[in-house]
Amino acid sequence: MAFLLRAIPMVLLAGCTAVTTTAPSSEDATAEAAGRTSGAGKTAASGVLAGARHVEDFDTTTEAERAAALSYGDASGRVLGRTVASLGSPTEPGFWLETPLVDAVGPGTVISALTGRTVAVELRPIAGPATSGSRISLAAMRLLGVALTDLPELVVFAD
Repeated sequence: MAFLLRAIPMVLLAGCTAVTTTAPSSEDATAEAAGRTSGAGKTAASGVLAGARHVEDFDTTTEAERAAALSYGDASGRVLGRTVASLGSPTEPGFWLETPLVDAVGPGTVISALTGRTVAVELRPIAGPATSGSRISLAAMRLLGVALTDLPELVVFAD
């Protein structure tokens, strides 16, 4: 019995040596950085880099797309109302707002009540009363200048 009590910890520790982790080499880090800028290594479904860990990895929009979303957002459309938004799926690329304020997909603009920034988005309908909350894309939240953990109040316009 004493032999068994001494053998069990040794067997458990022996199993631990089979699992090893290694830090990425500088070549791996260089390849990852190159993949991030060239688009290599993205998954087909979402456009997000495999193994994404940082906000920049999930936000796959280009500088040109960001500039267009900012310059387009002039809030000259029909006011749909105000909504409180949370972060939507970070793997869903682009500039969009899922909101009960619309019945069909279409172009729109949102203004952050906190920062005053305006961003052009695709408005997507979701079920619920107009007073329920909305979900906004990671890329749009970044352009609005709000923290990803915030629940920003947005003014929503249909273009």
